[in-house]
Amino acid sequence: MAQIGAAHGLCGEVKLKSFTADPMALSDYGALTSEDGSASFEIEALRPAKGYLVARFRGIADRAAAERLANVRLFVPRERLPPLHADEFYHADLIGLSAVKADGTEIGTVVAVHDFGAGDILELAPRGSATTIMLPFTAAFVPSVDLARGRIVVAPPDEAAGSGASDE
Repeated sequence: MAQIGAAHGLCGEVKLKSFTADPMALSDYGALTSEDGSASFEIEALRPAKGYLVARFRGIADRAAAERLANVRLFVPRERLPPLHADEFYHADLIGLSAVKADGTEIGTVVAVHDFGAGDILELAPRGSATTIMLPFTAAFVPSVDLARGRIVVAPPDEAAGSGASDE
């Protein structure tokens, strides 16, 4: 749902990066837990700042306590997530899916979903390769997502296109 960044000020506030569609809705999900479930965080105050949110958690009252939270990733149980509309997916549902071409040729597995600011990007790990492939998560490049079958159909750009190779 979010990741805690650096401490903000002296009174226990932290910078917070939200991964929700509406960043300010983060406080609507109730208590957030650390990735391993060992800690729970209740948002007392949340406000937007330039490029991030500023949050104050219950029980975190000074800068030293806030600094210890840097890089903690925050989660909620799936049952607290809102229902999705058609053609919407949670990133966690996409990770691990097999990526195949329309003819069934396997490309690899979805290992991550990134958003660098211009829309979601799928990171695919081809079988037997240490190099991953980045593919825009758009209808043009991913025409089909089949969660029930555990796969996505991808239409990667022609490998020769844009490679800079020339026949001259």
